[in-house]
Amino acid sequence: MTVVKAPAKINLQLSVGAKGDDGYHDLATVFQAVSLYDEISVRPGESGSGITLRFTGDNPHIANLPTNNKNLAYKAAQLFAQRKKVSLDLIIEIKKQIPIAGGMAGGSANAAGVLVALDSLYETRMSKEDLIALARQLGSDVPFSLTGGTAVGTGRGDRLTPALARGTFHWVLAYSSQGLSTPSVYEECDRLRQGFAQRQPRVSEELMHALSSGDPIALGKSLVNDLQPAACSLKPALKLALSAGMESGAIGALVSGSGPTVAFLAKSEEASIDLAVALSSTGAVSQLGRAHSPVGGPRVIEN
Repeated sequence: MTVVKAPAKINLQLSVGAKGDDGYHDLATVFQAVSLYDEISVRPGESGSGITLRFTGDNPHIANLPTNNKNLAYKAAQLFAQRKKVSLDLIIEIKKQIPIAGGMAGGSANAAGVLVALDSLYETRMSKEDLIALARQLGSDVPFSLTGGTAVGTGRGDRLTPALARGTFHWVLAYSSQGLSTPSVYEECDRLRQGFAQRQPRVSEELMHALSSGDPIALGKSLVNDLQPAACSLKPALKLALSAGMESGAIGALVSGSGPTVAFLAKSEEASIDLAVALSSTGAVSQLGRAHSPVGGPRVIEN
């Protein structure tokens, strides 16, 4: 059996261009992997049993996750087995900690973790470039979920360039009991912007400078997410959470990806503890966690 830990991500910047003829939006995004992990276990199954996918964890919505080829982790196993001509008889168990439909790429992290686990289990020794090529076929966020760290994403977010980030950033994460559908958030974004010309998205120079200097205050001022108005439109309670976080001492706040997880940046680890305590007393959020960034991509912890 091989066990892998795969991290969640935050989009420090998510700039969204106009919807193209292919139905996708051009993006300019800055990803950072954070220390919130799902644990993926993969082991061979009985001959002829096929892929068995199971989920465990405290999230009540785990029961609603598909366990067939509608799930990215399942698709990742299929794709890897077909390409490397290894057995499709597998048992995959995923212990969920990353929010489900929370805008932190939990599904993509699972897919990336499966690729890393199978590469280790079958000792195929695939190059990073080859693994990324597989990841790109699975979804826009999967290539970054495979690499971790900090990166700029363009196109659909799957064309990656590593980015320099000094130091460690500390976050308080506010989770929601109900997820948001990424396609629905993009549709609402298009609706809200209807009639307005959209510029080609560009990476923020201020944000990149904040990362390279390791300055959390500058980073907090540079956080931006074009999907945030749409997420707040679909889930108005997010506005209250964002305001409560800033009033409680956050130096920056944004909806993570398509939401509804909200990420609050703190000045230091100690400040993140104080922020979590202050925010929990406001009643604006129901569930909080803390994490730091950047962290590396999926790693094997048992083999």
